[in-house]
Amino acid sequence: MTDSDQRWYDEAAGPLVRLYAVTTGRAHVGSEQRLDLMTVIHALPDTGHDPVLSPEQAAILRLCRPLPHPVADIASDSQLPLTVVRVLLSDLLAMGLIRATPPVPPARLPDAHILRRVIDGLRAL
Repeated sequence: MTDSDQRWYDEAAGPLVRLYAVTTGRAHVGSEQRLDLMTVIHALPDTGHDPVLSPEQAAILRLCRPLPHPVADIASDSQLPLTVVRVLLSDLLAMGLIRATPPVPPARLPDAHILRRVIDGLRAL
């Protein structure tokens, strides 16, 4: 009997662990900080203590260790639904393993007229 004969599922069946098991049944984010699609997640330096992490949480930390990533990219790269990623990120935030930087609100962005003048000035150089 080969390994393929012993498999009782195929690739089209999807994950063996249901998503509610990954988030321990939670569907909402537990942190007060809102995790938008463009919120940038920074993995904090290893503090030496070894918290118990799920494989998905460990994968998120590995993904964000070299460079910060937006929440949307983390969901895409981990191939998990956005709601699941938000729950896992809120847990990591509560454990102090990541830092979340919210996106700049549109009201704080420079005026388009000012940016046009800067571009025109750079072209004049």
